[in-house]
Amino acid sequence: MADSSFDIVSKVERQEVDNALNQAAKEISQRYDFKGVDASIQWSGEKIEMRANAEERVKAVLDIFQSKLVKRGISLKALETGEPQASGKEYRISSSMQEGISQDNAKKVAKIIRDEGPKGVKAQVQGDELRVSSKSRDDLQTVQQLLRGKDLDFAIQFVNYR
Repeated sequence: MADSSFDIVSKVERQEVDNALNQAAKEISQRYDFKGVDASIQWSGEKIEMRANAEERVKAVLDIFQSKLVKRGISLKALETGEPQASGKEYRISSSMQEGISQDNAKKVAKIIRDEGPKGVKAQVQGDELRVSSKSRDDLQTVQQLLRGKDLDFAIQFVNYR
């Protein structure tokens, strides 16, 4: 019988992020505590730009955006956020969505699978993803549960299960 396999990836659905951003922008425009503070959130190229006239307000905008991401099923580990920076009379926070598994993180995951996973499971780094294969599908499911239990500092998804 051929080996069964799945891929470990770190991808973010751009449309879901866009929907969360639009929901956050709508809530910011309607909330009473944001009246007259020039708070906004929008795409700026590949980054997400949040602005307000006070540091607490721009952090509140970030909080709203994070809650919308969570409601849409996007892990906050995929969101890389900078510190609030003063720019003239306003404060800005710039965020980006982290995609792909770096070589170092892929090696960490492969080491976890080698050390703690079932015997006979192989993990290979392929670009910005990781292919895990084994003769037993039960072993693959054990690996998935092992990785879900680990507190990795990046978001992972399991795809192409065959």
